[in-house]
Amino acid sequence: MNSPFFAIFVKVTLFTLMLAIGVNFSKEKLIFLWRDPNKLLRSLLAVIVLVPLIVILLLWVLKLPPESATVLALLAASPGAPLTTKRSEMAGVSTPYSTSLQLTLAILAVIITPLTLSLFDTIFDLPIKVKAIEVAKQVIQVQFLPIGLGVFLKKIKPQWAETIGKPLSLLANILFILMVLIILPIAISLILKLDILSIIAISITAIVALSIGHFLGGTEVEERSGLAIASVARNIGLVLFILLINGVAKPFIPALVAYAILGAIAAFPYSFWSKRQLAKLASNSPS
Repeated sequence: MNSPFFAIFVKVTLFTLMLAIGVNFSKEKLIFLWRDPNKLLRSLLAVIVLVPLIVILLLWVLKLPPESATVLALLAASPGAPLTTKRSEMAGVSTPYSTSLQLTLAILAVIITPLTLSLFDTIFDLPIKVKAIEVAKQVIQVQFLPIGLGVFLKKIKPQWAETIGKPLSLLANILFILMVLIILPIAISLILKLDILSIIAISITAIVALSIGHFLGGTEVEERSGLAIASVARNIGLVLFILLINGVAKPFIPALVAYAILGAIAAFPYSFWSKRQLAKLASNSPS
């Protein structure tokens, strides 16, 4: 995982995933959520208010090692994961809601991440500091640049964008699967280094985040599932970036990887259930 080739491979994978979003979605669909203030507020309440509050409560109640506590605080402060849309698709959600929410959270992260970390620092005295401009640079590079490029390409060359849209999504899916297969064995070995209390706390955070999104997601199954996934899918890349610029990444990696894996494990049965529910609705709907 420390090799330059692997780092390049991860960057290429994320760039391809984000480019595919831009190419396959119109500008109007990308701002879908902004047109419904009630839906927008419920979504933001779940992801950027209630999930951090749950983490604050957990850190108060449990005496976690500093590394695990810091990672949970950073995850709570880092919404808008680049893989939100991909993970939503795995749950059968294909509406513009998830993509629009992902981009909205990425935009707000520039403000939300430093403010939320300041709150955690005030309460728990974290060893991590971050500036809004640093968050903005990371979000622009990882998400806005490739998605913007895809949207721009669709605007100036719509036929070309339509031609490459499906192959690009297929390539992104293949790269994503390869990335998971490469990371998984190393990730499991890192999780085994954690104490049991940290594993319990990380698992609780993921399950509760998923539940918050589900119950605040409204009555439409796709949007309810999309918000559940967005709530649990924190921006791990942004957390790693913050750790790196603070020069303290190594001791925090096991807890960070544990959330990535345990969060995915917690979301798997939910995604399976969501897909079945959507399939039932599709089969019962009039042709």
